[in-house]
Amino acid sequence: MHWGKGLIKFKEREVRFNMKSFLIKRLLLMIPTLLIISIIAFAIIQLPPGSYVNTLVSQLAQSGQDVSQAQIEALEQRYGINRPIYTQYYIWMRNIILNQDFGYSFIWEAPVNRVIGSRLMLTIVVSSATLFFTWLVALPIGIISAVKQYSLTDYSVTFIGFLGLSIPNFMLALVLMFIGFRYFGISVGGLFSEEYIDASWSIAKFLDMLKHLWIPVIVVGTARTAGLIRIMRANLLDELHKPYVVSARAKGVAETVMLIKYPVRVAINPLLSSIGWMLPQIISGVTITAIVLSLPTVGPALLDALMAQDMYLAGTFILLISFLTVVGTLLSDILLALADPRIRYE
Repeated sequence: MHWGKGLIKFKEREVRFNMKSFLIKRLLLMIPTLLIISIIAFAIIQLPPGSYVNTLVSQLAQSGQDVSQAQIEALEQRYGINRPIYTQYYIWMRNIILNQDFGYSFIWEAPVNRVIGSRLMLTIVVSSATLFFTWLVALPIGIISAVKQYSLTDYSVTFIGFLGLSIPNFMLALVLMFIGFRYFGISVGGLFSEEYIDASWSIAKFLDMLKHLWIPVIVVGTARTAGLIRIMRANLLDELHKPYVVSARAKGVAETVMLIKYPVRVAINPLLSSIGWMLPQIISGVTITAIVLSLPTVGPALLDALMAQDMYLAGTFILLISFLTVVGTLLSDILLALADPRIRYE
């Protein structure tokens, strides 16, 4: 008896040691991974011909202003574009590591930290609310659809799921904007009413944001919810016909307890693994939908930075998305191990 308890304690210590070892290895691997990603991203941004100065000169020419070669060279000197690419990258990374300075945004004419900071919080609010809505709706509906297979409920959920997957988010946004304006006389675009757009944060502004938040949450979350419902239903159906479920039912285990404790716990694994790609979407978001709904989030700013070759702003966005991808993958691995004892850190 004592020997058995000692063996259990030894196994528990071994699992904790493996988990610590796993976390240390993954955290150490994050450093070279992010470094390599930053190099590739910075190089790709520089691949298209021209630079931000060329874009600026083209805009000035379209407005009827002539720009001399001396002015072009002065602009290149001002923005540091005349330096070799490796020098630009070295200065950028040095400032990030030593001063937490991500550079200067050309198109916004402001530090990148300030440009990102003004949009990042709203992006996190929209994406986090969407993620919560998606899981809150998808999990119970997916379970009910699997348990009541081939019933009217299952067919209805399946139909709505395919409908949600087939309708593009931006089209749904346009439809809701038309309905809101045509039949209710309200604008469903943006996150704030006109009087709160430039106002400082207050309880009134926060409540106004909550009034507008449900539209982007429904629009962005529809396709994700439909996809997760299909995944949960398919995985749970596969588990419900396995011998351990039949054995649990034969032993008289209550249906709800058995369902939550065993098959749902296994079927949820693919959903936990999807966190790795859900976290980066907090930054990138659904760019087209954000543009249609006039959302002051990160997605449209990233698109503008890429189109204008604003290398420091675009590079910071890509670096941030890559960081969240690595962190999301790590969180997925940890949650999978906690939810499924069969998974071990090796």
